[in-house]
Amino acid sequence: MPTRPIATTGPILIIGSGLLGASLGLNLRAAGVDVYLEDSSPTSLRLAQDIGAGFPFSEASDVTPALVVVATPPDVADVCVVGALQRFPSAFVTDVASVKKAVAQGVLEAGTAKGDPTLASRYVGSHPMAGRERSGAGAADADLFYGRPWVVVAHETSDPTAVLAVRTLATDVGSVPYEMDASTHDESVALVSHVPQLVSSLIAARLEEARSESMNLAGQGLRDTTRIAASDPRLWTAILAGNAGPVASILTALRCDLDDLIVHLDAANQRGPLRGGIVGAVNRVMEAGNRGVSRIPGKHGGAPSRYGELEVLIPDTPGALGRLFSELGEIDINIEDLVLEHSAGQQVGLARIMIDPARVGEAEADLERRGWRLINYSN
Repeated sequence: MPTRPIATTGPILIIGSGLLGASLGLNLRAAGVDVYLEDSSPTSLRLAQDIGAGFPFSEASDVTPALVVVATPPDVADVCVVGALQRFPSAFVTDVASVKKAVAQGVLEAGTAKGDPTLASRYVGSHPMAGRERSGAGAADADLFYGRPWVVVAHETSDPTAVLAVRTLATDVGSVPYEMDASTHDESVALVSHVPQLVSSLIAARLEEARSESMNLAGQGLRDTTRIAASDPRLWTAILAGNAGPVASILTALRCDLDDLIVHLDAANQRGPLRGGIVGAVNRVMEAGNRGVSRIPGKHGGAPSRYGELEVLIPDTPGALGRLFSELGEIDINIEDLVLEHSAGQQVGLARIMIDPARVGEAEADLERRGWRLINYSN
């Protein structure tokens, strides 16, 4: 099977064979790059090897990596980076931890302490904005990085050739590289990744002792807001501890908003549903949320788009969703986005399908003629 042409050349050593490390190995090996793996856990290393992510690295061999990718948790990433810089004096080194300032500081301080201020010049931090709730090599996917941002975080003494090597790696695995300084990166991910993870977990924690009657009412909104609460607690503990300052700043602002809302809710509870300023307080929160969500990039990273929605009941039978997709294709309807909702105890699901708003009426009529049951709130 022919391999796709890429500019990254091996050998490449990946230290850490979890989700990111194994996914990167799978992608590069599919392109014909020699990939070697190293992990403190023999079981994790064997699993990554068995799925085809690379070969175990042995310092007794004559393999000299051109690029080392440290794919360990952020609390040990700087130590691993420094070790790689010392072991392989001709290699460029990057890490893919989701915290950058603490790692860079650790590497720079180690170079100074060891009397080698140029040690860090071959290091460039990076962070692919890709992942999933499941961790480990068992969840690895060669296409994990495709279309995702990959932040390249150089420091003051980074060799420009090393920066180019990391940008090239990001492009070769299908990502879109962005360059940021470490502080900007950490503040950005605190807002768009780290705090959402905490908020999702905090909401899900309220469900731990919820009555079963309450859980029977759970809908898609709850599933959407708690989906990432199933993430690995050990990994996220290391991430959040490493980015404590920016996360705390956003949580403080969030607490102020919550405190204001609680004051008005309490007032309404005591004085009456529409008293105590509750209407204005809730409206402010909702409108601010509307403005914020409108800034989230749309499809392919472009401006947010407004789509028309089809709501179709899907029988819980094999092939039903595939048949719906196929019939939409037959009438030349492109699916822009999709949300599946499920209700407890029901043998059907609800597919919310986003399409070109100009074609909603046509699509509804055609699907009803083909026997699909649509939810139409305008009727």
